[in-house]
Amino acid sequence: MGRRARCRRLQQQQQQRRPEGTEDGAEGAGKRHDAGWEGGYPEIVKENKLFEHYYQELKIVPEGEWDQFMEALREPLPATLRITGYKSHAKEILHCLKNKYFKELEDLEVDGQKVEVPQPLSWYPEELAWHTNLSRKILRKSPQLEKFHQFLVSETESGNISRQEAVSMIPPLLLNAHPHHKILDMCAAPGSKTTQLIEMLHADMNVPFPEGFVIANDVDNKRCYLLVHQAKRLSSPCIMVVNHDASSIPRLMIDVNGKKEVLFYDRILCDVPCSGDGTMRKNIDVWKKWTTLNSLQLHGLQLRIATRGAEQLVEGGRMVYSTCSLNPMKMKHVIVCSLFKPDGAFKLADVSSELPGLKWMPGLTQWKVMTKDGQWFAEWDEVPHSRHTQIRPTMFPPKDPEKLQAMHLERCLRILPHHQNTGGFFVAVLVKKSSMPWNKRPPKVSNFSASYYSTEIPNVFPWSLEVHSSDFHQSFSRTEDLENNGNKKDGVCGPPPSKKMKLFGFKEDPFVFIPEDDPLFPPIQKFYALDPSFPRMNLLTRTTEGKKRQLYMVSKELRNVLLNNSERMKVINTGIKVWCRNSSGEEFDCAFRLAQEGIYTLYPFINSRIITVSLEDVKILLTQENPFLRKLSSEAYIQAKDLAKGSVVLKYEPDPTKPDTLQCPIVLCGWRGKASIRTFVPKNERLHYLRMMGLEVLAEKRKEGTALTDEMQPALDILKMMRMFGAARSQCPEELLEDASLGNGPAPEKSSK
Repeated sequence: MGRRARCRRLQQQQQQRRPEGTEDGAEGAGKRHDAGWEGGYPEIVKENKLFEHYYQELKIVPEGEWDQFMEALREPLPATLRITGYKSHAKEILHCLKNKYFKELEDLEVDGQKVEVPQPLSWYPEELAWHTNLSRKILRKSPQLEKFHQFLVSETESGNISRQEAVSMIPPLLLNAHPHHKILDMCAAPGSKTTQLIEMLHADMNVPFPEGFVIANDVDNKRCYLLVHQAKRLSSPCIMVVNHDASSIPRLMIDVNGKKEVLFYDRILCDVPCSGDGTMRKNIDVWKKWTTLNSLQLHGLQLRIATRGAEQLVEGGRMVYSTCSLNPMKMKHVIVCSLFKPDGAFKLADVSSELPGLKWMPGLTQWKVMTKDGQWFAEWDEVPHSRHTQIRPTMFPPKDPEKLQAMHLERCLRILPHHQNTGGFFVAVLVKKSSMPWNKRPPKVSNFSASYYSTEIPNVFPWSLEVHSSDFHQSFSRTEDLENNGNKKDGVCGPPPSKKMKLFGFKEDPFVFIPEDDPLFPPIQKFYALDPSFPRMNLLTRTTEGKKRQLYMVSKELRNVLLNNSERMKVINTGIKVWCRNSSGEEFDCAFRLAQEGIYTLYPFINSRIITVSLEDVKILLTQENPFLRKLSSEAYIQAKDLAKGSVVLKYEPDPTKPDTLQCPIVLCGWRGKASIRTFVPKNERLHYLRMMGLEVLAEKRKEGTALTDEMQPALDILKMMRMFGAARSQCPEELLEDASLGNGPAPEKSSK
């Protein structure tokens, strides 16, 4: 018997010996229904006397609500999900959730506990965010909820649903981003907020290339790849993932009408690292690890990140500063520094009416600072010299009552867990009124030598080179002598020091834009009859040698950023895949087939090889491996029969006269063979479209001896086909292929998993 099995048996024995009516776990551990962590580890006691003493003294909780506050912290955090709002089928997903899956949860009991039907978050627009008391354990192990669980997993992989904590959705909403905004997400990983920002860029699905873009940054190289995975689910050409220390993220340059100008962002999200005491409901380790020392140690980092963001925000732009912490000292020192020290360069925006239904507490105007050993200080003058390295003057509110009142610190938002059954959170929305004091004069491009700009900018960006950015920072960030600037006092609220750009982690492949005279493009343009407006200059690859196997696209704004900043930033990923090379492309008129990942971006420019299909055609294409052309409707057959072999676009347009049918357009990549046709759609996306058409595909295996009903057989047939389709064609026997001419064709796209 293995260790895990022994632990489970011991756990079951303890459950049997426990008297009826007692709670699981140790006393004070809350109403956790697990008897400890999986593997038999002891339950963490959800108590921390220092935490309670600290926040009771600061009075962050309204009088008479302390018990409710602590009780909420000890309860598990409810699961929340968000529907991707910019996609045309968001309404279809919402309709499916409300009228199918949520209906099935009514009057359902699991292990004697009534399942609460998910409810919409009252403050999230258009009912696109929901919360439920269903835990992952219940979802995975309950047979009654298996279809709902599979739906959540599949739609999440397809990018149509995101599992995201409710309070985490607030900062992007308050950022109030629009499709034309240039956005910087300074501490972006794991990427849930970044995906919200991408949605805002693509608010109009009829515009394939919005003017704005998102640059998502994270200091952790490994977490950057998680960020890439999250962003790729939304298939946007307007996202770039970079890897830098946010406190010294480089200032970038762009080309504006032939002149080099500094890139200032319209919106900046500054979700800084913190002690995380607002996450106690999901990260129970915080209960035993929390101490005020964490807040004191993160003070400098938070201040540097916020200051760096403030520098790069355009005048009139909006920056959202947020943390998943409740500590007023830890958050307010940054706000006070931004408002008070830089001569009023910022003001706190009044966002009290922007999210109707959201319950929040106003920011504090007075607070104290406590050391890790419990010693309190009400103002900076009380701090002994021996504590000056641990406690800084910006940790205290300003003394001048008039200036304090003018700051309107009450406009900050603090979210308390017991008010709407969420985690704890803090948000402040700042609007930039003027340049930072050390940036009063605009950066002078002439500081660079003429030879620098006379050199033609290469199309290849070798990220493996170690680049020095000190000269760059001195020329563009430091336009005044800091020794003559009063803001340098105490090392507070000055521009960040110049740093050598250090490159960590994996070596990235170069980004190579396709030259205008590259012979690769004309056959593609002819085969798909691309519109003259197609932005061919935005095509790029990730290789300098050998055949180009994948072609990607970025927006012209991101192309501008890439071309002008090859030595200033480490790009992890950007662009969206639009074409893939066929395994034997020379046999066809075009060596590249369409990629489903970028089809919605590419489709508006394609004028040839488009087959309009009916809803029944879509069902056939998604549920059969290689259906013969004759199986399609007569209209689709007429369009397809005269096309040459190769990649095609399959387009479904909803019929508004039939409201009971699927009312969102579908664009699929396909392959026209000798006598058959097939789609190249990842598994999870295929399942998504089938669900939207009312076909449920179950993943559970049929038990031996269970008779197949007429209702079960179609689902099992589809599942069998899906498993076959998900395998690489090189692993499929030739006799399984209906169309022998596809034997050397492209392999089907696999799921992102």
